[in-house]
Amino acid sequence: MATIERKEHNIAKLTITVDADTFAAAVQQAYVKTAKHYNIPGFRKGHAPRKVIENMYGEGVFFEDAFEIVWGDAYDAALEEFELSAVDKPSIDIEKISLAEGVAYTAEVQLKPEVVLGAYKGIEVEKPTYTVEDADVEREIEQEREKNARFVGVERAVENGDRVILDYSGSVDGEKFDGGTAEEQPLVIGSGTFIPGFEEQMVGMSIGEEKDITVTFPEEYHAPDLAGKEAVFHVKVREVQIKELPALDDEFAKDVSEFDTLDELKADKREKMEARAAENEKAARENLCIKAVCDNATVEIPAVMTDRQVNYMMQDIAYRLSMSGISLEDYCKFSGTDLDAMRESYKPEAENRVKMQLVIEAVGKAENVTCTDEELDADVAAYAEQNNTSVEEFRKQLKEDDYDYLRDRKTAEKTIALIVDNAVFTEPKEAPAAEAPAAE
Repeated sequence: MATIERKEHNIAKLTITVDADTFAAAVQQAYVKTAKHYNIPGFRKGHAPRKVIENMYGEGVFFEDAFEIVWGDAYDAALEEFELSAVDKPSIDIEKISLAEGVAYTAEVQLKPEVVLGAYKGIEVEKPTYTVEDADVEREIEQEREKNARFVGVERAVENGDRVILDYSGSVDGEKFDGGTAEEQPLVIGSGTFIPGFEEQMVGMSIGEEKDITVTFPEEYHAPDLAGKEAVFHVKVREVQIKELPALDDEFAKDVSEFDTLDELKADKREKMEARAAENEKAARENLCIKAVCDNATVEIPAVMTDRQVNYMMQDIAYRLSMSGISLEDYCKFSGTDLDAMRESYKPEAENRVKMQLVIEAVGKAENVTCTDEELDADVAAYAEQNNTSVEEFRKQLKEDDYDYLRDRKTAEKTIALIVDNAVFTEPKEAPAAEAPAAE
């Protein structure tokens, strides 16, 4: 049996009772489960009768364990009875507990907020346009040339843009430091790879020339013992190289692709770029439509949902950094921030994501959008193919929660498609012409 009190900010306070018979059965279960822990004189450990244990430790000795047995089912039944969707663990407060009367307790819990939808059909959105120009294709081809460039040695002084092979040995206050010495180190002059001022001072040096270069480490340098300090690097130029790009002809196309001519390579580049442009345009349309619908909707986002989304984002960042061998803590040190500040900076984006999820879900419910069994089967088959396994083997790996996730995902996709299909896309407005200066 349960009653409900609805409070501000989508919080529900449930008062739940468990009858005496149900609680008594739970007490007996608790005794069976925990009797082995009691060592009572005159009885083998774990074999003392329940009454003997209760007489020694009090009637309520098993109440805590019994409560843990019964409260969850009663709580879930109350959520179902009142059609509530909780987004956090409840705060439990026992009001009374006894064998004679059973249990009465309150469960205060944060609920999924109600979304008040505004317009989501027929919304006007400025049409995003992604086009592929000849210059874009040429830029891709040039990048391909850059990737296939080679460096050749030249007999002249160092110029900006050259690649230099050098030896260097750095010291601070006359003492060498870790990472400050290298031999045959390649460095592109003007790339900004080294400490500010280092590369500029190498311009004009000749092959075989040695000299001292004085620089100052940035205040925000990742090594605290070097930050802000002046350093002297003794450098020697071993070689000066220039970048040599391959000729842009059919031979180049053969070397970098499966095509025989440069025209075929360009056509392939354009086709792929146009495909990417189409995908980008589709994504942009979806994002603009979703933003418009979210702007029209009203919902109070619980802090717990925002915090949970921040956790997901932090975990994602930590994972991606780990792929590069960097911990989240080290990243914070390098970037001059801390975990709390990072979490705080992600909260606005996290809140936007939560709102988007809630609004899409609300639109789906309003329009009775569902995922059919056939659609679910198709998605499972697609995921199985992506994982290079059979559908049967892939299904063995899935749990009920996984199926719920796939259904929710497909429902969200269909809901977004419904919003986009019903949107009105307008042509981009031309930027107003700049006013001519007034005549003096």
